[in-house]
Amino acid sequence: MTQSLAISEWIESLAEAESQFNLRPADNDQFFSEWYGNLPELTETEQARLDLIKQRYLYHQRYGPLAEGTINFIVMSPLLELAGFYDPPFRFRSEASVKVEVENQNKIYRGRIDGLVLQNTFWIILIESKETSFNISVAVPQALAYMMGNPYPDRPGFGLVSNGSHFMFLKLVNQGEARYALSDDFSLYRRQNELYPVLSVLKRIQEQV
Repeated sequence: MTQSLAISEWIESLAEAESQFNLRPADNDQFFSEWYGNLPELTETEQARLDLIKQRYLYHQRYGPLAEGTINFIVMSPLLELAGFYDPPFRFRSEASVKVEVENQNKIYRGRIDGLVLQNTFWIILIESKETSFNISVAVPQALAYMMGNPYPDRPGFGLVSNGSHFMFLKLVNQGEARYALSDDFSLYRRQNELYPVLSVLKRIQEQV
């Protein structure tokens, strides 16, 4: 009998994601060069908008933890807009259903992706958000599980996880052996505005597509 399992309840650590989906971390820095190599420069207008987004987030966060929906309104949605992911040829879907079947284990993992950018039917980047009270490490294994549901395993998949103040990119390639890699952790609590490199990486992924 096939078990139907919720990703959010059963995949809570990297060890579980690696074990259930036969995932392995990549051991080559070039595997995920999109987050640090040949990044596009930002315009002064884009930088000014990112400064405003950071300022707004820190202002609202002073009054207590922010819910996931608030983070999406204040931070994630403006970022995706600046990256051009709301405009042709891209389409945005929220709460997209995903199903991942595990061979030889009679298990089907199901969940809903917070945000998914597509070009036609191809997955471009997956967005997973958490409340400010969560560490982004909680979102990483779940995002990897969702990425395993990409219907086009011959194409690399990209993800972005965030709790509003911290951001991390993921890359997964599911050809033969499934491999993944993570970017550095970008934080809004550092002196420089690290939304700059976050937007540059989003633009770099868009260019690659």
